[in-house]
Amino acid sequence: MTNTKTNVYKMKSNNEPELHHQRNEGIPFDANLFKDININRSAVERRASTLSGRRSVKKEWQAAWLLKALSCIDLTTLAGDDTQGNVLRLCAKAKSPVRSDILDTLGMKDANMHVAAVCVYHNLIADAVKGLGNSGIPIAAVSTGFPAGNIPLSEKIKQIELSVAAGAKEIDIVLSRNLIIQSDWKSLYDEVVACRKACGEAHMKTILATGEISTYTKVSKASWVCMMAGADFIKTSTGKEPVNATLPVSLVMIRAIREYHELTGFKVGFKPAGGISNAKLAINWLILMKEELGNEWLQPNLFRFGASSLLGDIERQLEHFVTGRYSASFRHPMA
Repeated sequence: MTNTKTNVYKMKSNNEPELHHQRNEGIPFDANLFKDININRSAVERRASTLSGRRSVKKEWQAAWLLKALSCIDLTTLAGDDTQGNVLRLCAKAKSPVRSDILDTLGMKDANMHVAAVCVYHNLIADAVKGLGNSGIPIAAVSTGFPAGNIPLSEKIKQIELSVAAGAKEIDIVLSRNLIIQSDWKSLYDEVVACRKACGEAHMKTILATGEISTYTKVSKASWVCMMAGADFIKTSTGKEPVNATLPVSLVMIRAIREYHELTGFKVGFKPAGGISNAKLAINWLILMKEELGNEWLQPNLFRFGASSLLGDIERQLEHFVTGRYSASFRHPMA
């Protein structure tokens, strides 16, 4: 077999952020900025459908893109039967996501590869703190009545404050979907502003739960409201809806990010979550980000995958690249 060690894989560690940008401070509420938005569903879906057909990433380039995807994963466990043991295993995998022999063959043994964050429920933050130690990997906590979000705003604020105090550096909040469905944009803005204040220095990701929003137009307007209110990331889904992240809804949200950046200069991150379970799908999202927002958004500080099983398939595909053989999926456990 030819030597696969090549500089094409060389990339900075996640502990050394490649790009720094000012956090999104938000802007005053102004419905005039988004009131005339009207998304053409068929055009959006037609554009999204071209991604897998027009682009083909193979061999060493595919391996490089998969390593990039790995570095952008929020490795997640949000099951009802989560235990301390599950979380500790998840953290161990987060710190060493790919077998050392595979990384050595790729020339990445000393690259300090790890995922972007570990995402857990509030009651398991302390276990994640213990499992991650001084690795530098942040803890993301789902909050505000995840996944439905149907609790009073005062309770949402309290949950955020408790999660930050427990050690979470990122907070994934659930929006009140009824406000989006009813187009009550000012109330939605006020809610997100209050949550942003409660987060303090912790970065805030706002979950739109797009599978429960009837139109792309409402998705776009909700994205605008969240960014105006100071969201650091906008996120598609909780992973618990009947329909989670899709390329068309992601395209709508990404273009809202681009327009908001052009207007304000603030860069807002994007996180698709739910259903992105294999390497091929992950590459489609990376291509979408590259084509719509450019390389600057292909970094963990501006792009994340919310995923649990994706990492296992990425490791499996990397082994196929270095050996020429596919292995059984159970040889690459997520945690």
